[in-house]
Amino acid sequence: MAKVILDFERPIVELEQKIADMRKYADNLDIADEIALLEEKVDQLRNSVYSNLTRWQRVQLARHPERPYTLDYIQMMTENFVELHGDRFFGDDKAIVGGFATFENQTVMFIGHQKGRDTKSNIYRNFGMPHPEGYRKALRLMRLAEKFSKPIITFLDTPGAYPGIGAEERGQAEAIARNLFEMSRLQVPIIVVIIGEGASGGALGIGVGDRILMMENTWYSVIAPESCSSILWRSWDYKEQAAEALKLTAKDLLELGVIDRIIPEPIGGAHRDPLQAAALVKKVLLEELKALKKISLTRLVQERIEKFSKMGAWKNG
Repeated sequence: MAKVILDFERPIVELEQKIADMRKYADNLDIADEIALLEEKVDQLRNSVYSNLTRWQRVQLARHPERPYTLDYIQMMTENFVELHGDRFFGDDKAIVGGFATFENQTVMFIGHQKGRDTKSNIYRNFGMPHPEGYRKALRLMRLAEKFSKPIITFLDTPGAYPGIGAEERGQAEAIARNLFEMSRLQVPIIVVIIGEGASGGALGIGVGDRILMMENTWYSVIAPESCSSILWRSWDYKEQAAEALKLTAKDLLELGVIDRIIPEPIGGAHRDPLQAAALVKKVLLEELKALKKISLTRLVQERIEKFSKMGAWKNG
């Protein structure tokens, strides 16, 4: 797969390429000082660009096809992962994956959206857009985790639930609504991590938890910027303005109280250094799990329900 370069990254990539070309001749030419100056310049440019990203640019980073997906994080952070399949009603949805894994000497249920890397795998994964059986599989696995008193960690990364006729006939809305209801009262700690796109009910269907975390370059919203633009302006041309209005970045949602914590990413995004990104996610997850395990299950469920009940509340006057 060809390397994907976003428009705002081109100046950085061009400088990096120039440095790489110069290094080829470094043994024969005395250009070490020139290389050092260019490396300093690219570091400054990189810090400048990635510390001043617009909301639309963060949406683009969240969708970067080289970003780690759910199975990548599970592979990098855990051992002995056993994937479990099927909803026991209709079938096995490949857009949602899940199973038990060993996470630093403890057993945890991991569940998440899964996209593909190319056309074939994206069709296999339905581009990360779950059908009802995906949400029902997720709920089955959550109940299994509750049965054995194991914590749950979910990874959100979807452009939305699949809107096809078959999905609607099989109860897409009911499946998502059922998950919201059941997750709110599961008697185990639940941590939710947005690792890429968090779009609408497709994300929220596995997104109710005690702690809601977002990686630095991700987005989480009731609607995608393009769809918002299409509804308000009858065109996708205003997607950047829509992204600004939606306030869908991690920083926005932390200020609004929708999420609890931002997980930093390597400079340039998680795709630049997947191993470092996984290490950062793992560190935060271990901290949060340790804190949640100290809370009684009764209090945990009560606080979870109160947490989501407060969202969107307002006072008259």
